[in-house]
This record gives sequence, structure tokens and C-alpha cells, in this order.
Amino acid sequence: MDIPLFVVVLIGIAALLVGAVVCGFICFRLGVQHRIKIAEAQFESAEKEAARIVEEAGEKAETMKKTALVEAKDEIYKLRTNAEKEVQRLKNDAERELKERRSEVSRSERRIQQKEENLDKKNDKLEKLEEQLHQKHKKADEKVAEAEQLKQSQMDILERISGFTTEQAKDHLLQLLDTELNHDKALLISAYEQKLKDDCDEKARQYISLAIARLAADTVSETAVSVVAIPSDEMKGRIIGREGRNIRALETMTGVDLIIDDTPEVITLSCFDHVRREIARIALERLIQDGRIHPARIEETVEKARREVELRIKQEGERAVLETNVNGLNHELIRLIGRLKYRTSYRQNVLNHSIEVAHLAGIMASELGVDAALARRAGLLHDIGKALDHEIEGSHVQIGVDVCKKYKENSEVIHAIEAHHGDVECRTVIAALVQAADAISAARPAARSENYENYIKRLEKLEEICCSYSGVEKSYAIQAGREVRIMIKPEQISDDDMTVLARDIAKKIEDEMEYPGQIKINLIRESRVIDYAK
Repeated sequence: MDIPLFVVVLIGIAALLVGAVVCGFICFRLGVQHRIKIAEAQFESAEKEAARIVEEAGEKAETMKKTALVEAKDEIYKLRTNAEKEVQRLKNDAERELKERRSEVSRSERRIQQKEENLDKKNDKLEKLEEQLHQKHKKADEKVAEAEQLKQSQMDILERISGFTTEQAKDHLLQLLDTELNHDKALLISAYEQKLKDDCDEKARQYISLAIARLAADTVSETAVSVVAIPSDEMKGRIIGREGRNIRALETMTGVDLIIDDTPEVITLSCFDHVRREIARIALERLIQDGRIHPARIEETVEKARREVELRIKQEGERAVLETNVNGLNHELIRLIGRLKYRTSYRQNVLNHSIEVAHLAGIMASELGVDAALARRAGLLHDIGKALDHEIEGSHVQIGVDVCKKYKENSEVIHAIEAHHGDVECRTVIAALVQAADAISAARPAARSENYENYIKRLEKLEEICCSYSGVEKSYAIQAGREVRIMIKPEQISDDDMTVLARDIAKKIEDEMEYPGQIKINLIRESRVIDYAK
């Protein structure tokens, strides 16, 4: 049977492949065994090398240990040697210091011994001097006794010669002296009378002009009241309200006393505080114009009036700054200047006074050739403390200095404020000019009146005493100080406690104040409940 050629070729190829596979497998096994033998040989050599390294490391460590022990022994020896040297040095220093101390003690003992010897010598000298003084006093007493005897003998001789005793001679001399003095007094009285006659006309003119100048000033009632016109007398009843609730609410919120009397078509507002009186005046005029007068509307109107007065204060400050040509002032200082519009000092308006002082100081500074702008600035700010002296303890000078320091004012301006009343010595020309301008503005006729200032201080003291008690919310002096209205916190003071509190306040006012007539203590305790219908 014949086999095809391609079959024979395939069979040959298959036989070749099988042979190749068998040969490859045999070679692979032989290679693996060879590698295992090589690895085992390398492992054995590695173990031998490791053993050798460990052995060398042990020998090296032993060597280092011995070396370290030797070095440690050397170091211990060196330290011991240094310590012995240091101990020896300290011992030597101590011995040297001890020797020095001993020598110093010896010198001190010698000095003390010398001082004792000197003191003994001085004591001996003092004893000798005392003995000498004693002898001198003894001799002086003997001489005084001799002088007394001599004086007495001379007096006896004079009495025999004159025929007068000592007392008679004294009386005679006094009579002569009295006669001479009476003559001299008569001459002096005649001279004074003639001088008075010569000065009579001039003195009379001065007294009359001074009286006229004083009469030109406002009285307390004119300064402390404002008059509000009303369209008709029917409006008075609406302002009073049912059971007086409207007028009571207005007086409570403003601290101003409303005087409603028989004077036709006017209502008088009385209060020593210009700001409170101005707020009450504006609020009352608006209520009259609006026609709606009830407690809620009054409260709203008073608050608006208070904001308007604050705006006016700012405007007045800006006006004063523009009028005096002072630039770069802090806005808070401008507001404080505006508050001076509602502040008086001995009846003189403090804002007008400050503007006047600024102009005077600027003019004098220009004449002297110094900084006129700085002088005007210091003059305008010299009484700035009076805007806060009702709220802050201390004099208006110190308050003004502190305020200007707070707002970083010029140091010369601060010094001028501090020196304008002579509290400190003037160190600059500006300070001297402000002091002089302040005196000129205050000293002109009718510029000031001390009575009104004392009146204001008395009312402020009255309100301060009332507010010093716990449970008092606000207090207002009204009726020119004849009555004080005190608002009580109802949650702290009960109705029974009000009687005791009123008595305590009255007793303190009697002990600490001086006032004409009597003062009515009026305590008001009011509770409010507010709700809203939705």
C-alpha cells in the first residue's frame, strides 16, 4: 500500500518535534540541577563569610571595649586631678579672703578705737565748755542783779527829782500821747472828708452806671422759663387731659414744669436745664399744631423733638466753627461745641462766650505776630469741658483737657485750656492770650451774674441727691427748685416703701443743702402694661 508524500512529511515533522521536546526537557532538568548545586555552594560560602564577619565584629568590639575602659580611666584620672586642683584653689581663695577679712576687721577696730579716743577728748572739751558757760551765766546773773539795783536807784532819784511816782509818770505820758493822737485823727478825718467830697460826683456816676449794667442782665425767672402761645384757652384743657394724664406725661418725659394759669393764650415752661426746656417747647408747639394730644402721641413727639434738638446742637457747632474760621476739628468736638449753646455760666451763654474769646485771642495774636488760627482754635475750645461737666466728675478745665487729649488736639491748645483759669502757669503766648481774652469777655459789664450760677448749682445738687437712692429712675427739679419730681422704678420700690424713701430724701436735702422756703418731694410710681390687638 503506497503512503502519500505529505503524510510521510507530517510524520517526519512530528517525530522531530517529539525529539526536540524530549531533548529540551532533559536539558531543563540538567540546568535546574546545576543551578541547585551552584546555589548550595553559594549558600555555604555565605554562611562561612557570615561566620567570619561575626567573628571579626566580636574581636573588634572587644578591642573597642578595652579602648573605652582605658579612656574612661584616663578621664576619671583627669577629673580627679582637676577636682583636687579646684579644691586647692578654693581653699587658697578662702584663706586669702579670710586674711583680708581679718585685716579689714583689724583696721575697723583701730578706727573705732580712734573714734572712741576722739569722743573722749570731745567729751572732755564739752565738760570744760559747760563749766565755762556756767561761770559766765553766774557772772551774767550777778550783772543783771547789779543792773536792776542800779535801775531801781535811778528810778528813786528820778521820782525825787520829778515829784511823780512811776504810775503817775505813765499816766501823764499817756495823756500827752492821747492828746497828740486826737489832734492827728482830727487832721486825718478832715483830709478824708475833703477827699470824699472831691470824689463824690465821680463815685456816684460809677455806682449808677454799675447799677444800670447789672439791671440789664436777665433775672432767674426770665432765664429759666419759656412761653408757648396757644390759639385759645380751650387748648389748655386738652393739654391737661383727662385727670391730668396729658400734662403729667409731658412733664414726666421732659422733666419740665408746665405752668397753666389764668394768663390768656399762653403756657409757661419752667426748667433750669435749657436743653430739656427747648425739647419741651418744641414738642408742645407741635402737639398744639397737630391737635392730637394723648400720652402715646406725646411720647412720640417728645422723642422727635429730642432728635431735632440734637440736630440743632450739631448745626450750632458747625456755625461756631465757620464763624471763627477754625478748621480740622473732630466731629465729636464740633458736637460738644454745639451743646454749649444750651449752657450758661453766670448767665453768660457759653457758646457766645467761646466765640467771643476766639475772636479776641485771634485779634491779639495777629497784633503780636503769632499764630492767629491756633489762638482762635484754643479760644473756641477753652470751655469745651462745660458741655460735659454735668455728666463727668471734675472741673470743666480738667474735663476739657481730657476730651481734647482723647481727640488728639494740638498740645498748645490743650495747654491753653489747662492754663486759662490759672490752674497751671502759662508757658506759651497762646495760653496767655486765651487767658486774657477769657477775662475780657467775662469781665465786661452785665456779662455774668453769680446768682444765677448758684441757682443752677443748687438745682443740680437737688437732682443729684434724689438720683443717689436705689430705685430712682429719674428726677427733675421744677418750680424754680421749690419742688422735685422723682420717677420711681415700680419693680424695686413698693407703695409702702415710697413713704420711707420720701422721708429719707427730705432729710438728706435738709442736711446737705441751703435753700429758701421749703422743697416739695413728689414721688411718682407708675406701672404700664402694653399689648397689641392683631
